[in-house]
Amino acid sequence: MPRSARSFGRAAFCAGVAESVGFARPTKDGVYVKLRVSPGAKTTELKGLYGQEALKFCVAAPPSNGKANTEIERYLSMLFNVPRSGVAVVLGASSRDKLVLVRGAGVRAVRENVPL
Repeated sequence: MPRSARSFGRAAFCAGVAESVGFARPTKDGVYVKLRVSPGAKTTELKGLYGQEALKFCVAAPPSNGKANTEIERYLSMLFNVPRSGVAVVLGASSRDKLVLVRGAGVRAVRENVPL
């Protein structure tokens, strides 16, 4: 079983997953986005899909003291045009596999703004 399947199983999500689209799952507050993160890269950018259920995300910040998580939240808030406080890493703070909540966004908006 791939690592991402264990980290992001169905039990990790609330009701309403019928509308999910691969890496994005709706919630009452917004959208959960699944990421596979590579910290310490040269630039911060989305690299595309990681399998069918997550996005590959390279982060320039190091993985220490939450710097990579802060950079992920900053980048996604700009990408999805939501306030910085509207993006939060909710699972996997110290893992490469992360679940990020984007408040105030829909699955369609997230899907359209992700450069694949």
